[in-house]
Amino acid sequence: MTRAMSMSRLQKLVIAALLCAIGILIPVISPIKITLDPMSFTLGSHVAIFVAMFVSPAVALCVELGTTVGFVLAGFPPAVVLRALVQVFFVVIGAYWLQKKPDTLNHWGSMSLFVLATGLLHGAAEALISTWFYFGGSIDQSKGFFETIILLVGVGTLAHHIVDFVISYIIWRPVCRIIKIPTSVHFRKEQK
Repeated sequence: MTRAMSMSRLQKLVIAALLCAIGILIPVISPIKITLDPMSFTLGSHVAIFVAMFVSPAVALCVELGTTVGFVLAGFPPAVVLRALVQVFFVVIGAYWLQKKPDTLNHWGSMSLFVLATGLLHGAAEALISTWFYFGGSIDQSKGFFETIILLVGVGTLAHHIVDFVISYIIWRPVCRIIKIPTSVHFRKEQK
């Protein structure tokens, strides 16, 4: 292994560790939290995961699993922990998508498709795991399945996904230009 490859791996390891810390910290300290049982929407809670997806599939997987362990250690209820865990599906698929098509985020159409596809997968996975808790009796059934699981969890997660992606994109684009970070995503140079 060359020195450059070794440095790149070390840099990715450090990035993954920092993003895990950020991903654990945001849900704990964020002042912008909306709780509508069974959902909780914490602004920016997916930012570390999205940034990790921009770096590489391996970093994305590490950060996703690391933040899930953080939810366990912070004492979040099982429904929240499992919703965090099922995000692994959209994270891995999205990270590989960006690795295979590194120009995805340079075009409005391909970026919109990426966000919508990963958001639908994200919402569907969280709705599916929430269905288990709904029929298990640990989620209030007074509003009905459609309103609680489909609208609140599924569509709500999709909206949250889109907002957090936009925040991640706004943060990541200038950062990766200033700091040389090995990444799956290629940004076009802006014309002056």
